[in-house]
Amino acid sequence: MPRTDQKKIIIQSALEMLQKTESSCVFLFLNTTRICRWFLKSGIENNDHIVIVIPNTLGIKDAEIRKAGVTAIKSWSGNQTRFSQIKYAFFHGVMQGLIKPDSKVVCVLGPWGKGHLDTITIHDLALSWSEDFPFDPMLLISKRALNAVMAVVDIALDIGALGREGKSIGTTFIIGDTEEVLTSSHQAVFNPFKGYPKKERMITQPEVVESIKEFAHLDGALIISDNGVIEAAGRHLDAAGVFTRQLRGLGSRHRAAAGITRKTDAVAVVVSESTGRVTIFDHGRIISSLEPVISRRIV
Repeated sequence: MPRTDQKKIIIQSALEMLQKTESSCVFLFLNTTRICRWFLKSGIENNDHIVIVIPNTLGIKDAEIRKAGVTAIKSWSGNQTRFSQIKYAFFHGVMQGLIKPDSKVVCVLGPWGKGHLDTITIHDLALSWSEDFPFDPMLLISKRALNAVMAVVDIALDIGALGREGKSIGTTFIIGDTEEVLTSSHQAVFNPFKGYPKKERMITQPEVVESIKEFAHLDGALIISDNGVIEAAGRHLDAAGVFTRQLRGLGSRHRAAAGITRKTDAVAVVVSESTGRVTIFDHGRIISSLEPVISRRIV
């Protein structure tokens, strides 16, 4: 059977599951330009129930998406495990108001970077997440620093997947409630961002992102304001570390991140040096973890 027919069968099967399970929508993960353009021209019916999830580097124009009558989530373009891709898309879906934190969603996806589909999953967001697979977007939705947090998550996923110059790196980002965070920390090394104008320290600028990756190896955390301005790097967190069942097996970097978020209203994003996993903390606990597929790191 031609592969094109196979893709259509999988998507149509997902739409049937959508109706039978009374799900909100289908998240369709399209990882290559070719399969994305194929879908936009496929004429598949009921596509008003489909949200396509595409890497933000594909170069697919918004006009093409609108013409096809579908909604799109443009996601981080790096490589993640399938389950991580799903969780990350759910974060963005909740942020964009496409789904609710307790929605039921059908997902269709294939291997990262490949142009075929081979998996259908059904997720009840009210039931699917546990302490082992935490997902609590509402804690982030209410944060002033939400956009900065998601920008940091993208950077952290890049560091987790690729490291720096092929070598693994672990690091911590603390976002928001800057005044309290600075009061509860001290400079462990020289702050490379000190003295620069705010507009030159915005994490939305590509050159600043590269600087972050360059300084991520420094001891201590990177401190970022609600609106995405880097205040410091190499900052030692003074808040007492947290020891809970949820943090069992995690090291001092994660416990310190939990501690500072319990003491302040900040969000912490931690990259594990050993696994590349990105863990998000708020109010002293893990609210989500994302796993890159590590293929180009020297561990």
